[in-house]
Amino acid sequence: MKGHAGKNTWALFLLLLAGIVLGGFIGMLAEGVPALSWLSYGQTFGFDNPIVLNLGLLVITFGLNIKITIASILGVVISIIIYRLL
Repeated sequence: MKGHAGKNTWALFLLLLAGIVLGGFIGMLAEGVPALSWLSYGQTFGFDNPIVLNLGLLVITFGLNIKITIASILGVVISIIIYRLL
């Protein structure tokens, strides 16, 4: 899959995913540091109670919880900048 400018969209997807994960990890590490605690500020949303589908023989649990922090947003912005430079 090629984008409009001939760049690989899978590369953009992987860079965005890496930016989200690394940004979230940095935000989690920054919670205990007073000068960097603003990086962990954010909002969590999703299912409070997971949805359970009990079929007798098989039990399937569906759940989704997303936490967006300042650090994860910065990670996404940095990954987009890196993608544009490549």
